[in-house]
Amino acid sequence: MASSNSEKRWIFPLAMGFLMFIFLAAAFFNVGLLSSVRSINSLVIFSSNLSTPVQSSPRFGYLVSGSSGDLESLWRVLRAIYHPRNQYVVHLDLASPAEERLELAKRVKDDPVYSDVGNVFMITKADLVTYRGPTMVANTLHGCAILLKHSKDWDWFINLSASDYPLVTQDDLIHTFSGLDRNLNFIDHTSKLGWKEDQRAKPVIIDPGLYSKHKSDVFLVTPRRTVPTAFKLFTGSFWMVLSRPFVEYCIWGWDNLPRTLLMYYTNFVSSSEGYFHTVICNAPEYSTTVVNHDLRYISWDRPPLQHPRTLSINDTEKMIASGAMFARKFRHNDPVLDKIDKEMLGRGNGKFTPGGWCEEKSECSRVGDPSKIKPGPGAKRLHAVVESLVFTSNMTRKQCR
Repeated sequence: MASSNSEKRWIFPLAMGFLMFIFLAAAFFNVGLLSSVRSINSLVIFSSNLSTPVQSSPRFGYLVSGSSGDLESLWRVLRAIYHPRNQYVVHLDLASPAEERLELAKRVKDDPVYSDVGNVFMITKADLVTYRGPTMVANTLHGCAILLKHSKDWDWFINLSASDYPLVTQDDLIHTFSGLDRNLNFIDHTSKLGWKEDQRAKPVIIDPGLYSKHKSDVFLVTPRRTVPTAFKLFTGSFWMVLSRPFVEYCIWGWDNLPRTLLMYYTNFVSSSEGYFHTVICNAPEYSTTVVNHDLRYISWDRPPLQHPRTLSINDTEKMIASGAMFARKFRHNDPVLDKIDKEMLGRGNGKFTPGGWCEEKSECSRVGDPSKIKPGPGAKRLHAVVESLVFTSNMTRKQCR
């Protein structure tokens, strides 16, 4: 018995020492691993040199939407803005014929580049979208959610319609945004509602698109309501460039503001021109990240009508001088689009916009190295505009006023 107790006295400290050795070794390994992960992440997050690995350059998540008769226009926009580094969601709403939606799905599936890279997704269960109702916001959030589900490897979200068109190449865009803080949000906004307070904020509407299979306009109900006091209303352009962190906030809504405002804007006239603006400007974490511009060229009548002017060849010089990324709106296959393809994008009929990623330069039908970025003249125009906007935003601190 004495011998047994003696053995216990020295075996126990030995066992404890062995366990301590294992613990310290594991802790040392984990600290080293964590340090390595942080080093890798710091390279990805802070580097903006285009000669660094592909992860250092930004990526974009696109939602391109259309309605009845927009198949060919949407397809042309998708070809013009395609880059294998990005993610794309395309949507033809429920008002478009089933034949158009099936044809779009077939083209995406059969395209050798899209199928090889796997970065183009179609919303096959189409949403019904009413222009003046909250279904436009719902459809945009749907596209954001799909992009987040398929890949978190993108930095900014861009929404486009089938009547939009790029004025710069994706290489121009990637080059310009490589040097930017990836928390920035480009969203045209103002708190000066003007006539919108009486004609949009106070009326209460119902959007049949929320419960009907057939599209029809919103209708008014009574009584009217007062302007809210729990949050401040903002309005502006529906066309945006949103950071991934802000998009995640809109989808997850961890402090409930995005959900509260989504419910409020359900009965708001033209809620798409206010929802994202009001969310970001009432969220302290994101209100300082706003740059007050949508980076689009849009021409309005004076006084402005409900829709912007349709652009033509006569607007080409103004579009170029604007330094904008995109312009709207265009008629299907208008000659000005061919002029933009030839003089600004270097794009052939029906082909992709050339970029450093193209293995076959003339056709651009095969993917080479997606990390190769070859900006053109459009990059200089866009960079000048973005640099000025960001500088002004930082100096004046006039975000969300």
